[in-house]
Amino acid sequence: MEFDEVVRRRRMVRGYDPDRPIPPELVDKIVRHGLRAPSAGFSQGWSFLVLTEPADRARYWESTALSDGPADGWLTRMRTAPLIIVALANKSAYLDRYADSDKGWTDRDESRWSAPFWDIDTGFAALLMHLTAVNEDLGSCFFGLPAARVESFKEAFGVPAEFRPIGALTIGYRGTDKRSPSLRRGHRPVADVVHHGRWASPGRG
Repeated sequence: MEFDEVVRRRRMVRGYDPDRPIPPELVDKIVRHGLRAPSAGFSQGWSFLVLTEPADRARYWESTALSDGPADGWLTRMRTAPLIIVALANKSAYLDRYADSDKGWTDRDESRWSAPFWDIDTGFAALLMHLTAVNEDLGSCFFGLPAARVESFKEAFGVPAEFRPIGALTIGYRGTDKRSPSLRRGHRPVADVVHHGRWASPGRG
């Protein structure tokens, strides 16, 4: 697709065709495109857990479930995805990188960072994977792990202590889906969110 079309068609898809696995070469392409994301100091403090086997995907849903009760409708549809990619950020990789001689923050003080670039950069990578899925005519949804289940997830998959999941992507060929009711809110007007030159005060236009 043309890039403009990819952006126009991008949305969070929560329902997939469980009978259409994603070819391995396409899974590899999606992941490799994510690795083209920018990162502060080229720290690349990210890792991605790629789950394609049914047993691994089942373990993911089991380890992140909040209760033994029936799943919500959206979650039932999400579980049909043949591919899950969990994006994990490693803060220590950034603190170490910026303590190098060419950066000079030898104290590794986290307060020097105005924003958590380890999370931001990992999110950039996840977005590139998401857009690659759209370009390949696949559906995709990025969502967070329940905070109370992060340690359960890490234990289930042997994730090292320094890595923290910032979210996961479900990806697959589109199946039965239902648009989120949140979309009724509509897009905020450009004039409300884009400020040229300076942030105008209320009533000043």
